[in-house]
Amino acid sequence: MTTTYDPFHPQYLDESDLREELTRVYDLCHGCRLCFKFCTSFPTLFSAIDQHDSQDAALLTVAEQDQVVDECFQCKLCYINCPYIPGQSEWDLDFPRLMMRAEQVLYRNRASSRKSNVTNAALAATDLAGKAGSILSPVANRAIGTPNSPVRKLMEKATGISAERILPPYQRTRFSTWFKRHTPRLGRAVRPETALVFPTCLVEYQQTEVGRDLVSVYERNGVECQLPAGQRCCGAPMLHQGDLEGFRHNAEHNIKLLSTALRKGAARGENLTIVVPQPTCGYVIKKDYPDYVGGPDAELVANNTKDSSEFLMDIHRADKSAGLEGLDTSFDGAIPETTTYHAPCHLRAQQIGLRSRDLLKLTGTKITLVAECSGIDGTWGLRAENLEISRKVAKKMGQDILAANSAAVAGDCSLANGGIELETGEVPQHPLSLMARAYGIPKDH
Repeated sequence: MTTTYDPFHPQYLDESDLREELTRVYDLCHGCRLCFKFCTSFPTLFSAIDQHDSQDAALLTVAEQDQVVDECFQCKLCYINCPYIPGQSEWDLDFPRLMMRAEQVLYRNRASSRKSNVTNAALAATDLAGKAGSILSPVANRAIGTPNSPVRKLMEKATGISAERILPPYQRTRFSTWFKRHTPRLGRAVRPETALVFPTCLVEYQQTEVGRDLVSVYERNGVECQLPAGQRCCGAPMLHQGDLEGFRHNAEHNIKLLSTALRKGAARGENLTIVVPQPTCGYVIKKDYPDYVGGPDAELVANNTKDSSEFLMDIHRADKSAGLEGLDTSFDGAIPETTTYHAPCHLRAQQIGLRSRDLLKLTGTKITLVAECSGIDGTWGLRAENLEISRKVAKKMGQDILAANSAAVAGDCSLANGGIELETGEVPQHPLSLMARAYGIPKDH
């Protein structure tokens, strides 16, 4: 048995070794049970072991072990709750990364159905789908725009993507196209910090307004934005399916692109930071690029990456500590009296605090925090076979948002926001979009 989360370890992809490590970890989790409420993986695990009088995790079948793996959707909340994580306990338990190891082993060794392979391909081809969707946006949006429509049901049969899910529409003008045409308008004093925007495929092709609002809010506060050309999907859909090589293909491309931009900027005397407006992608760049690709370039990129709200609040707090004014708090636009802020799991797992909530507080809106999981986490919740479990997980989130009854709902994660809309009928906005409206920046700028 090898307790390893290092994908370069010689035993990492050995299935018999993995099975022994699953038994060890499942036994520890069964004895602890602190994570029972986070997802169905743990109740499934506990029930499978409890059926044996001996309570012995070694009696689980391969199918029972794999069901736990299949139901894990990588919310990363184990890191917040688990007392046995590496560096804090002799047990050296990292449940999310063990599940990733299992996914990667099973991706290699388990015969998947044709439908599952098609679903994997459809969810992983974000750039291809985005480019086609943008070009054909009127047709594409009619096809995907109505959940449970006959077209969406046909799509579900063909691709395995749930017909019930609310999917963001494609935009005719991609964010990178808008950025090339954009004339920077830096407000106040120009700051020494420069943002390298990693827009993510969701912002590049679909929710382009989030990218536009990010740039406008940054420029309002004197921060120049740059957009390195040629970025790809961060690779999260492939990594979460177990396709390690596919993930590395995208990751290595982005690492080279971003590390080169950082080094060239440093040579020019620029203080560059990569900013990411989507939590899953930010988590992948910060945590998974060093772990699954590694090397000095991956470390450089990870160490210089921040969530888009994290970046702004760091500037604000540094200024305040130095006796300076901080961010522009002259808000002359629309500010909702109350806002419910949903804290996405992949943002909480970055352990940077609730920076988006703190940013919104600067506008004067009264915040209600909801930190329940949306059950989406990457693309797991988009799959038709996971819909029932996903919505069960998201039920508490929906109830809390409806109970808050705020004038506005905010959330950083576009996919989680789709889950919020499905559960509540409320249409959340990205925190930077609410900031832009508070500044009086029009939506269609």
